[in-house]
Amino acid sequence: MENENKQSMVFGDVEVIRVVEWQGPFVPPSALVPTAEERTWKENEDWLAPDHWHPEEDLAVVVLQSWVLRSGGRTVLIDTGVGNGRERPGSPRFHHWQGDFLGALDRAGVRPEEVDVVVNTHIHGDHVGWNTRDGAGEWVPTFPNARYLLPAADDFHFGPRGGYGKGLREDDRLIYEDSVAPVHRSGQAVLWEGSHRLDEHLTLEAAPGHTPGSSVLRLDSGGERAVFVGDLLHSPVQILDPSHNSCFCMDPAQAAATRRRILARAADERELVVPAHFGGPGAVEVRAEGEGFALTRWAAYGPGR
Repeated sequence: MENENKQSMVFGDVEVIRVVEWQGPFVPPSALVPTAEERTWKENEDWLAPDHWHPEEDLAVVVLQSWVLRSGGRTVLIDTGVGNGRERPGSPRFHHWQGDFLGALDRAGVRPEEVDVVVNTHIHGDHVGWNTRDGAGEWVPTFPNARYLLPAADDFHFGPRGGYGKGLREDDRLIYEDSVAPVHRSGQAVLWEGSHRLDEHLTLEAAPGHTPGSSVLRLDSGGERAVFVGDLLHSPVQILDPSHNSCFCMDPAQAAATRRRILARAADERELVVPAHFGGPGAVEVRAEGEGFALTRWAAYGPGR
């Protein structure tokens, strides 16, 4: 029976389910992607609006979303959103946030105890928040039966050994202590570097620049391919010109080089690009064009199976 609350698509033997935590206008384009010129947005308004940009307010649209993959008899969750009740003084919009992420998961047919693997593409607050939940006054893993795959470079940088992000942001320490450290204490954390194969269809690969340990997850099943790129992209204008970084990229030169490399491979191998923060259909095919890339087809989600 179809689940009308579920947005999903199928790649070979793998089902991909989209779970949205929050969506809305966020910041001006000039703040989100500072080097992208105003004319780029205006010249592409016919397709950027309204899913990626609200021109009347001049605000870029951001989506907080996760992806559930049913692969090889296991349930894999890619990124876990913001989380509820967190101290985030550096992010006023999500300070003490209360959302319905677990309700959205449930409506998609996923219960926390059914999740076998949690993938954190990187350790930023909007990607690790629901790693944990409030368990009678202490943070405990939300997914009690899951292995949590964490990029080792990010775990070092944002953890105590790296001075919680070198102490540059108070939020980095708070994020690690409430959303990552409890997973280590429970024995569920698995650190990886370079690449990590989850199963015959899914492989994690390092894609540094946005953070030291940023990663992508590649899906290859039945001749169909996708790449979940995390925060390599915050807006489609970064596909048009991969030299444009978001305001959140820690190493701009490395982030731009990684973005170009991943997009070039996606174009060559016809991988569907699945970013963390795009609105609308949320996934797109690309092809090389000039010094950048063109968007050729948006993916369509159905009610699932």
